[in-house]
Order: sequence, then structure tokens, then C-alpha cells
Amino acid sequence: MTNVFYQIHYKIFCPNVTFIIAWFPNEMSGFHSTKRSQGQFPIVQNMTVTEGGIANLTCRVEHNDNTSLQWSNPAQQTLFFGDKKALRDNRIELVRATSQELTISISEVTLADEGMYTCSLFTMPVKTAKAFLTVLGVPKKPEINGLTKPLLEGDQITLTCVTSGSKPAADVRWFKNEKEVKGAKEVNASGKTFTVKSSLQLLVNRHDDGVAYTCRVDHVSLTATHEETTQVLEVHYAPYVEIKHSIPAPLEGQYLKLECVPHGNPSPDPVLWTKDGGELPDLDRVIVEGRELTFMSLNKTDNGTYRCEATNHLGTSQAEYKLVVKDPNALPGPPDHALIGGIVAVVVFATLCLIIVLGRYLARHKGTYLTNEAKGADDAPDADTAIINADGNHAHAEEKKEYFI
Repeated sequence: MTNVFYQIHYKIFCPNVTFIIAWFPNEMSGFHSTKRSQGQFPIVQNMTVTEGGIANLTCRVEHNDNTSLQWSNPAQQTLFFGDKKALRDNRIELVRATSQELTISISEVTLADEGMYTCSLFTMPVKTAKAFLTVLGVPKKPEINGLTKPLLEGDQITLTCVTSGSKPAADVRWFKNEKEVKGAKEVNASGKTFTVKSSLQLLVNRHDDGVAYTCRVDHVSLTATHEETTQVLEVHYAPYVEIKHSIPAPLEGQYLKLECVPHGNPSPDPVLWTKDGGELPDLDRVIVEGRELTFMSLNKTDNGTYRCEATNHLGTSQAEYKLVVKDPNALPGPPDHALIGGIVAVVVFATLCLIIVLGRYLARHKGTYLTNEAKGADDAPDADTAIINADGNHAHAEEKKEYFI
């Protein structure tokens, strides 16, 4: 018997759809029940593609005897039967069609293309393999809401970052000048995609002026980069002032520059210089240029308290510098450290010598001595009589001891 395989194609034209019907005669069923045909199975793989990308669906068989392969979509619409295109969709193209492989591509993939695709091998019975196409929804560029400019020091605000269109749900993170800070996250489903929102509460002060807050979105579809939006805070606050001086100890005849450095937003400009609560004297010698006060050659008449005052619409601040000009000829020279060290050494040596001599003297004169007094000598009119009347036995005389320390 000659092996014949009949395919009868009925093309029914509907909008965007062409149906192809394959017919297998009963008398040919013996051909498809052979041992070789029973060992044929289509092989496919699941696919994951990003929305807007290209999905390549491949179906292979190891051995084939000219049996046709077919791809159909999740709605069971035939896409390709062999090398014949069945569905009128310009996004779907044939890549490769052989007896052992059928590969098609779907460009500009949308979320609606997600689902189970079927490859059919038209043996008897028909063998099928299913591949699931997963489409990743790309999150949109995040938006930061809740920020007004300018802010005032002490304001409390809530920044909200929102991104939509992600599938699965995106991860939203906050950064303050590239340092991560934690926000409150909320996820809402909208059809197949998700809207993710993260909120951040702030009590702003002057140190927040110029600080950048960034909302960053990470997602599996963003393999090489991430989406982010940055907002920079503008905080208005009352000024504070400091005065910087060019030399630490001013002397007569020296050059001195005082710089008034105000900090505030809006910037407090210009500044006001005064001396001892009044105007600056001798403007020929004292030069005022912007925020700087310069003395070309100091003298003692410049002594006094100099004040710098800065103002913006939120307040006023001032700083003072007390100027004392000294005579360079009246300044004492640096101490002679060698002389001071010699004097200290001499004093220490003399003290040690005195301690040694005194110690030796006290050691030598420490002891006892005896005094003998003749008994009955108290009534003698003179010394000779006392000696005569005295008891000559000194061995029994009373012994008195005195200690001399």
C-alpha cells in the first residue's frame, strides 16, 4: 500500500482569522500507528518576555516522517500550520519550518499575549506539548507628589511616589542624597498589572535645603537599569551670621580683613556693618566691599566692637567681632625655655642637698646622756661644800635620762 497523507484545507475568512482543517482518512490510520510514529513527541519550552519585546516559540521533534507541526495560541486559534500562516496578525512571523522544527516569533508582545501556547504533532492520535508564555509588565517612570516649593523651616510634608503597570509588582525605594531611607509601601492590583505607592513623611529644617530625595523603582523587567525620579527640597529659613578674620592677633600696621558670612534662604544680601553700635569711622582707611570689611593699616583707633547684621523676610541675625590692636614693640618675647630649665634644675639639686645634710645631722645627735647630782648638795653654801657633803658612791646615784632629737 502506498502511504498517502491527505490534507484538505478549508479557508474560512473571518476578521483576522483563517481556519485550516486537516483531514486524516481512516484507511491511512495504520501508517500513524507504526512503532516509529508512536515514539514521536513534540518538545517545547516555557518563555518569559518583557512587554514590547519579541517572543520566539520553538517546537521540535527528534524524528519525523513528514507529519505536520502546528502552533496555536491560548484561544486555540491556529497561528501556523507548518509553513502556512493561519492567523492574520502582522506581529506573528515564521522563523523556521522543517520536518523537525517549527519556530515562530511574536513581536511587540502585550500582556494579552500571555498564556498557554500549544504545539501539535498530527500523528494518530495527535500529540501535543504546551508552553506557557509569561509577559512581564514594565513599570512606568515613577512620579513624586506632595512637594511644594518653597517650604518653610518646620513644615511637615508627605512625599508620595507612584508607579503603575508593573507585573509582577515593582519594588519602590527612597534615597536621601543616595542614602536609603524607609517609606511606607502600598500595592494595588489593576487587572494584570500592579500600582505601587510609597510614602515618606518629613519634618523639614534648614539642613534639608538642597537635599535630593530620589524614588527608585526596581523590577525584573529592568535588567540593566532602573527607573527613578528625583526632587530637590527648597527650604526657606531665617538667617544666622558668622564673622571670619584673616589674622588671629592683629598688630599695628597690619592688614586685616573681616568677612561677614550669612547663612539663610533667601540669601540675606546686602549685610550691614557697624562699629560700637554706630557708623564706621574713617571710611578712607576702612573699606567696605559687599560682605567684607578691610583695614589697610591697623592702629589703636580701630579698637572696638564690629557688628555684622543680615536680614531676610523671615528674620534678622547678627554677629560681633571685638578688635584689639596691639603694639608689636610692647609684646614680650618668647620665654627662654633653656634658662627656665636650668633654674629649675638648680633649685631641685639644692633641695636634695639640704635634705641629705639635715638627715645626717639628725642621725648623729640622736642618743642619751647621764647627769649626776650629789645628794645633799642643795643646802651647800658653795660648790666645795657641796662636793664634801655629797655622797661619794656614784654607782647608787639617781640616773636621769634625756633624749635629744
